[in-house]
Amino acid sequence: MNKYDVIIIGCGHNALITAAYLTRAGRSVLMLEKNDRAGGFLRTEELTLPGFKHDVYAAAHPLFLTGPAYADFREALESRGLRYVNTELPTGVSMENGETAVLSRSSEDLAAEAERLAPGDGAVLGRMFEEFAPYAGDVFELFSLDLSGSQASNTIQNLLYDERTGGKSYSAFAASLFSTARNVVRDFRSPVTRAMLASWVTHLGRTPDEIGSGIWVPLTTMALMGGGMPIPEGGSEKLALALTRLVQDQGGTIITGTRAEKIIVNNGKAVAVRTAEGEEYHAKHAVVASTGPDQLYLSLLADAPVSSDIRNQAKRYRYGRGCVQIHLALKEAPKWPDPRFARVGQPHLTDGLDGFTQAIAQGMADLLPAKPTFTVDCSTNLDPSRAPVGKAIMRIQVLEVPCRPRGDAAGQIDVGDGTWTYELTERFAERVIAIVGKHIPNIPDAIIGKSVVTPDTIARFNPNSGPGDPYGGSHDLMQSYLFRPLPSQPGHRSEIANLYMLGAATWPGHGINGGSGYIVAQQLLSLDR
Repeated sequence: MNKYDVIIIGCGHNALITAAYLTRAGRSVLMLEKNDRAGGFLRTEELTLPGFKHDVYAAAHPLFLTGPAYADFREALESRGLRYVNTELPTGVSMENGETAVLSRSSEDLAAEAERLAPGDGAVLGRMFEEFAPYAGDVFELFSLDLSGSQASNTIQNLLYDERTGGKSYSAFAASLFSTARNVVRDFRSPVTRAMLASWVTHLGRTPDEIGSGIWVPLTTMALMGGGMPIPEGGSEKLALALTRLVQDQGGTIITGTRAEKIIVNNGKAVAVRTAEGEEYHAKHAVVASTGPDQLYLSLLADAPVSSDIRNQAKRYRYGRGCVQIHLALKEAPKWPDPRFARVGQPHLTDGLDGFTQAIAQGMADLLPAKPTFTVDCSTNLDPSRAPVGKAIMRIQVLEVPCRPRGDAAGQIDVGDGTWTYELTERFAERVIAIVGKHIPNIPDAIIGKSVVTPDTIARFNPNSGPGDPYGGSHDLMQSYLFRPLPSQPGHRSEIANLYMLGAATWPGHGINGGSGYIVAQQLLSLDR
């Protein structure tokens, strides 16, 4: 009864996608989840008031909708209750001085918006796309490939070397990998356009002045234009519920409320998983761990024969900064001065790129930023069912916040020992909401309920977040691409035979994209070919 073809530790969306492929192919699969239900960061709850359904962690799924897993399972997921609603204006920017801009999925409309803000910027935008276009197909293909595999290696080779010189020189794309977001947007005359395009790199775990962030400006812009800002009707967790039903309908077993404690290794192969309750489950073909490398090699494999290189690298695995999400119940919809923002999926509120990077620098110094820059989203604009009639919900997402602050850049908040106490959380939330009020006139008057997610909340909920990093590990250049999850393991196959990794710590990283779940599923299914 305790034998399965594959055992999967963790039930985030990537793990569920792997299980969906395997069970569809007739494999027996067991999934073990420590939380009360599957889904990881896909969780929708009435955090503030009854009838107000908030996405506690992740909200929009643009990369998932443009990926192969959604294409393969769309019909099956829709038959199990998943329905996406979308917008033609995925993002935008509201400046503190009242200027605004929107990013349209239409290239013509986006160029016109750039030109409206500063004559000549439409042409600058066109050049940015033209320079990236020759590489776009290969780049987006990599999101569904293990970077350490032969197919990806060939693609990377094509991207890095200039075919016009027979591969004797590097390509413009290779150079762009070492650029910064600030450098990429420097030719735009409008500070509004610069802020709108460069700010999104923080959602990829980068910062605008960080080496390696530049390539993500055109890449993210194209991804948003292609995917929009889709959200599941009824809440983000609807994706997890549909995937869970699909896995179970195809014969998979999911056990929640149980924590995997040890992966048992015999003769160099992963053969079983033991839970904290003492249950032992045996895997005939593979064990898949949806964990970070530190948890895998230092905890689950603490007694296993792991090389010293892997063990030492796992000890040095680094987490990034944290995130604060403020969930609001509103008595009415936000009254934006720019009426277009009622259709914008997730705009940034900022005083410009310089102010944005200053706030990030303060976070890097473990200080609460004096003037945070952040995004807001109002899901009820697209999905009125998420709140009672006439009411609305809003999520404020503040990235690059220290997981354990040691001070306040404004010198106004006593952070104590850095624990996100009720008082610290309330004071910082007040600061953020006051900034929102400069952009949206009926805030804070429209607020009738509030709930705040802090780095401490995130850390308690998901051990893959370390001290509260929602991205599952720092994404700087030293810990990205073929250095992820570890330099000695530049892919999803672990050092132990039959043991695989997926999730935010592996390529293509965090976010609701389904990439690592798809990659690991294809690797496991290819063993039978």
